[in-house]
Amino acid sequence: MTAFTEYKVVHVVEGGCGTIFLGASGLPVQKMEADLNMYAQDGWQVVFQVVEQKRFLLFWKREAVIITLGR
Repeated sequence: MTAFTEYKVVHVVEGGCGTIFLGASGLPVQKMEADLNMYAQDGWQVVFQVVEQKRFLLFWKREAVIITLGR
């Protein structure tokens, strides 16, 4: 197991407008991929990730990904 001396938490959330008008809009995968590639260039590695669902404006649910990076 790799010992990391520094951690960073990235929170990526599904869009709110798409959730309201379409019922679900999906996570912004291309943006998430671009951000992870940028962090990887700076030496960050993905340590852990989790997908969560939260209630959004009483009637809808919206997904988010919490990614923990380490270096």
